[in-house]
Amino acid sequence: VQLQACGGGLVQAGGSLRLSCAASGRSFSSHGMGWFRQAPGKERDLVAAITWSGATTYYTDSVKGRFTISRDNAKNTVSLQMNSLKPEDTAVYYCAGGGKPWAALVLTSSDEYAYWGQGTLVTVSS
Repeated sequence: VQLQACGGGLVQAGGSLRLSCAASGRSFSSHGMGWFRQAPGKERDLVAAITWSGATTYYTDSVKGRFTISRDNAKNTVSLQMNSLKPEDTAVYYCAGGGKPWAALVLTSSDEYAYWGQGTLVTVSS
């Protein structure tokens, strides 16, 4: 089972990036997915999460209105559209998947995610 994240890079403040995460080895279409980030010297925190159906999403307060999480179950992918980026968004971003199948609630704890991608670096310059 592998989650491969891509799309990170260097962008100026106010710019946009789109992160994508492709799953291989198993289908995550019936499981929750999420994006976490870890800035230097800080803990890994949840940024956004989405239920298996895409019907319910969660965003941490600092990214509400700027980031959008989405998924394509047919392609076994999850994406994070990041707009109006700020220097404080600089971090390594990780995608993750797991939880019980067909769960109605988003997964908000890292302990609930069994599978993790390798991370992709997002750097926002001021």
